[in-house]
Amino acid sequence: MDERMNPLDIISNYYVVGSDAYRIVVAHSRDVADKALAIAREHPEMNLDMAFISEAAMLHDIGIFMCNAPEIDCHGEADYICHGYLGANLMRKEGYPRHALVCERHTGTGISEREIIERSLPLPHHDMLPISMEEQLICFADKFYSKTKLGKEKPISKIKKGLSKYGDTTLLRFEHWCKLFLGE
Repeated sequence: MDERMNPLDIISNYYVVGSDAYRIVVAHSRDVADKALAIAREHPEMNLDMAFISEAAMLHDIGIFMCNAPEIDCHGEADYICHGYLGANLMRKEGYPRHALVCERHTGTGISEREIIERSLPLPHHDMLPISMEEQLICFADKFYSKTKLGKEKPISKIKKGLSKYGDTTLLRFEHWCKLFLGE
């Protein structure tokens, strides 16, 4: 990445600064970025792109305003599960295709094309699974924070319980990340 970008400048293109939606997306994203960066610092052997992690973690949920989630002041028309690919479209339009992949691939522990089709999810039919280590790390860090209990980190047991309803593959992916990133 040659040129520095300010994620808050991009967020403010789509959210009214000072609104509840802006406050929620920024606070949640800062929590995710801080967690991802803290984990990355513990793994210098992974040679992770710290600047990219910081930026992409701040922008991973940029698409939530287009979804119907009034509890977080989002009054769009799309189902909430669509926020990842909708945010990815925004990031591509902004000229950040690598950041777009984080948006698109962070929902749950990622969603395969097969899962999209089997569950009749309102998503484009292609794999949306985190691939790069940075994508995986941001997706992992995101699982520790909700947008309704800002600043409160979830314990791993609660995350696993929540993910278990989406099947073994989802849970196994998270458990792999626990070992990879936390040594647990």
